[in-house]
Amino acid sequence: MNILKWYVDVSFAVHPDFKSHTGGVLTMGHGALISMSRQQKLKTRNACEAELVGADDMSILILWTKLFLEELGYTIDRNILKQDNKATILLETNGRKSVGKRNRAINVRYFFLLIKLQGGM
Repeated sequence: MNILKWYVDVSFAVHPDFKSHTGGVLTMGHGALISMSRQQKLKTRNACEAELVGADDMSILILWTKLFLEELGYTIDRNILKQDNKATILLETNGRKSVGKRNRAINVRYFFLLIKLQGGM
């Protein structure tokens, strides 16, 4: 009951304007408590960028839910974000050294997400 697990996935460039689609769901062990599905607001060059944008888009809901539950008196031990894109997972855990120069346009989203994942906000 004290662990929030978020599953986020992205379909790359599936809309007519070549924007990607983000979907996410929260579970605390059984069933889906919160879900979200929407078109991304910006175009990305590859699946790694799209996954990072999707994680950043969901991060607002991830943080809000944690803060809301804590305000209600629940203790949240862990707030876990799960993804299936290996390049994005490496980017989020190892930092910029695990990607090339082509991903420099997403610096702001990357650093904002990195601070959130490390508990800085």
